[in-house]
Amino acid sequence: MEGKKTKGRQKIPIKKIENKDALLTTFSKRREGLYKKASELVTECDVDIGIMMISPAGKPHSFFHPTVDAIISRFQNPDMQLSQGIHLDTITARNKVNELKNRLEELDVVEDATIARTTFYDQVVEIRQIGWWESIEQLNADEVTIFEAWLSDTCSKMRHHSNH
Repeated sequence: MEGKKTKGRQKIPIKKIENKDALLTTFSKRREGLYKKASELVTECDVDIGIMMISPAGKPHSFFHPTVDAIISRFQNPDMQLSQGIHLDTITARNKVNELKNRLEELDVVEDATIARTTFYDQVVEIRQIGWWESIEQLNADEVTIFEAWLSDTCSKMRHHSNH
């Protein structure tokens, strides 16, 4: 086995990152991970969630589900029922998320089918490049019989065509 080309996934010590570029990159990646986890929490547990943060570059970032107003209202008074407007906004937001999730699943299926088709075409091209004599050697007994019948049929068609 050849030596590894990368260090792979390693445990990173939790401490202040001094390098400015590394700090911004780490923030961006961790923020995306946090948003992904928050989204999964919403999907799996049907919770309302809000996250607000300021990046090291001073830019504000947030993630709210279903809406900012719904989260703030619930945070200020957990026992209070949501107003009709906020309730409608919440339902609309949840429906939009479900609609987008279904669309993403459809696109994932299309992507998988496209990848499978591309792989198949790549294999066909590769077999053509190998040459048909080399691919004949890989045939099993049944495939040889079928190929022999096809070859015989093709020869007879060629003889018939050349006679005319």
